[in-house]
Amino acid sequence: KERPALSIWAPSLTTSNGKKRIDYILVYRKSSPLVEKRVTFERNLRAEGLMLEKVPSLTDTDILFVKIHVPWDTLCKYAEQMNIRMPFRKKMYFTDWKSKVMGRQIKSWLPSNPMKLDKEALPDLEETDCYTAPFSRARMHHFTINNRQTFFSNSTRSRIVHHVLQRTKYEDGKSKMGINRLLGNGTYEAAFPPHEGGYRSRHPINTHGAQNHRHLLYERWARWGMWYKYQPLDLIRRYFGEKIGLYFAWLGWYTGMLIPAALVGLFVFLYGLLTMDTSQVSKEICEANTTIMCPMCEQNCKPWKLSDSCVYAKVTHLFDNGGTVFFAIFMAIWATVFLEFWKRRRAELTYDWDLIDWEEEEENLRPQFEAKYSRLERVNHISGKPEPFQPFTDKLSRLMISVSGIFFMISLVLTAVFAVVVFRLIAMEKFASIDWEFVKKNWQFATSGTGVCINFMIIMSLNVVYEKVAYLLTNLEHPRTESEWENSFALKMFLFQFVNLNSSTFYIAFFLGSFFCGFFHSVICTVMNRFLKNVSYFQCHPSGCLIDLCLQMGVIMVLKQIWNNFMELGYPLLQNWWSRRKMKQTESKERTGGGQNVENKVQLPQWDKDWNLQPMNAHGLVDEYLEMVLQFGFITIFVAAFPLAPLLALLNNVIEIRLDAYKFVTQWRRPMPARATDIGIWHGILEGIGVLSVITNAFVIAITSDYIPRFVYAFKYGPCGDLCFNRCLRGYMNSSLSVFDMGERWNVSEEQSRYCRYRDYRASPWSPVPYDFTLQFWHVLAARLAFIIVFEHLVFGVKSFIAYLIPDMPKSLCDRMRREKYLTQEMMYEAELEHLQEEKKKNGRRYHHEWP
Repeated sequence: KERPALSIWAPSLTTSNGKKRIDYILVYRKSSPLVEKRVTFERNLRAEGLMLEKVPSLTDTDILFVKIHVPWDTLCKYAEQMNIRMPFRKKMYFTDWKSKVMGRQIKSWLPSNPMKLDKEALPDLEETDCYTAPFSRARMHHFTINNRQTFFSNSTRSRIVHHVLQRTKYEDGKSKMGINRLLGNGTYEAAFPPHEGGYRSRHPINTHGAQNHRHLLYERWARWGMWYKYQPLDLIRRYFGEKIGLYFAWLGWYTGMLIPAALVGLFVFLYGLLTMDTSQVSKEICEANTTIMCPMCEQNCKPWKLSDSCVYAKVTHLFDNGGTVFFAIFMAIWATVFLEFWKRRRAELTYDWDLIDWEEEEENLRPQFEAKYSRLERVNHISGKPEPFQPFTDKLSRLMISVSGIFFMISLVLTAVFAVVVFRLIAMEKFASIDWEFVKKNWQFATSGTGVCINFMIIMSLNVVYEKVAYLLTNLEHPRTESEWENSFALKMFLFQFVNLNSSTFYIAFFLGSFFCGFFHSVICTVMNRFLKNVSYFQCHPSGCLIDLCLQMGVIMVLKQIWNNFMELGYPLLQNWWSRRKMKQTESKERTGGGQNVENKVQLPQWDKDWNLQPMNAHGLVDEYLEMVLQFGFITIFVAAFPLAPLLALLNNVIEIRLDAYKFVTQWRRPMPARATDIGIWHGILEGIGVLSVITNAFVIAITSDYIPRFVYAFKYGPCGDLCFNRCLRGYMNSSLSVFDMGERWNVSEEQSRYCRYRDYRASPWSPVPYDFTLQFWHVLAARLAFIIVFEHLVFGVKSFIAYLIPDMPKSLCDRMRREKYLTQEMMYEAELEHLQEEKKKNGRRYHHEWP
């Protein structure tokens, strides 16, 4: 016996008679000139079995809504064509009852998990763990159809409507079909499935329950008070589809894996904080009252004492200490573990969501592709039908133009980096010679801080340009399908923004401090001195370049996360607020002009409310994935320089999950529930970042950090031969500074010292070969190269071994899949026999049935 219709149906989700639910909404303007295409398209939709009903908008007199309902017979026909898997019997689990009872007793002794969600759902929304099989109208009696109106979920109904809309013609012709083409030429303004009512209720959910899926998602997921709870992934998947569900599953998994990385990074930072005052290098810098450092420029700059940078040296030790190497190795292994365990988690989700045997449907060609190559046809090897194709020479030429555009934009980034370098040189000179004592004493922080802020503004400005260029280059290539277009666009956006975000970081990590103008000739110095006459040299602080890299990463990471959060939530909130304001003004004018009572408020239907929400980004989930993948690169590529990066990423992602949830549930129109089995091209990009992170961290520790020079000094030139690393660094600061004769370049008075110190391993000016590299320089260089080789081989070996040990699919899941396949065949056979026996009793005759 069928249950009555769903009680959660709101009046604004049904047709005018209140009996049929609305599965999809089309929006068009009365003033649109493309009437004939729309009439033909809607007539063909009715011929396909859809029911259409038109209603005017209550907020805009020029807008008309087309409400689409899918009858039962049409649902069954297309569910069979689309090979949609539907439940037919509850699963039976064979468990060890002794271990099950013991497990329950142990759980009763343990405290409850505060992160776990309470199982409060509507009776109509209960998830039944059932065996599934491809739907078939001939075997409809096998499936558990308790209620025809709820047998197909809302997301499944929307997906079926979208399937029909994509394949319905609006003109005579092979390619004159699909809602995407009608949206592109302006026949329709929008097409979307409606939200299931409002997301707020006057009554609390704990006492009155949820009104609909959307209300339940808001209360149990999108509300800010649920920030510490697990995500209801099954409910997200039922409402938004598997593609969006996989994104939030990946984001939640990534955020959870950040917890151990953040804790280890915090411990490394605290270790540097606790040992800051006992560091031998910091002590020698703070006590070097008589060590005179060379001026930072030729004019308006004076020699300065090494002890003036005591604070700078102590801050450097926070991030450049003995835990740096350990943390770099840990994060390289962490990236591999994260990706390998995500494969296992993805396998479990695809099994639970019935995606194991799902094969992606043959995609329709993009309208732009068909319009460009409509005269060239060849037979599709899959469908056997003729379709337009792109010649190889045309494809290669367009690809070469696109690649040239990519390299041009990358060169533009390098030009911007060069401009920032010039700014740093000018700012360094000004801050070093300023009359303000505080700034003059802390010129290193002032130079780095202003350079980072200027660099951030350039990065955000160029990102706007890059998005438009990536869009143009992708359209120039004329990808064949939408998925190819999305992958090509995503790859370009990643390359542009990755280079834009990290180019200045690479400069600080590997080039800043490598060129010392004024002490030896080089091409770089010649070019720089041609434009900047007053600059003597640009190099790092005597305690190392790592603090500049740390400051660069910290400021850009924090500012970029704040800006992204504002653009993701703040901007849609402002847009929706402005739309509601205009709508209220229009309603008040209409009520006043018509002589109506202003207090009689008209309740807007759901389709009108959804129309006034913001549409989902045209790029789909590209922007969401791109933000997180760039963050993943930030916390792995240069993590040796900034161990607090995983902690900042964790705090941001806790906010990001609820921010995206709030955006999807309350600020955006409901997207079409799409299916997917993985995160697409982003997994390959993440693996590439993991490989790059090993190389960059090896070079950061060997070149940017002072770990290797200290190690060489402690065990080769130090005053002791034991393993006490800190005690063996006595005299390290003096050995790392070379002597320069200021009389060769500056006019030095008799009262001043003629000699100053600078950071390098070079011979003294009175040696037989002045300013030549010392033996210690070659020892340090050999140790750096050896460390890079050993570090890379060791970490890559450990990564490969861990990837080999962790299978992509758990063994228990493989056993469950094999057993389920066996039981499904057995139950289908038993159900067929039972059906035949019932038919035999009804007909009263005997016949022999052979199982095919």
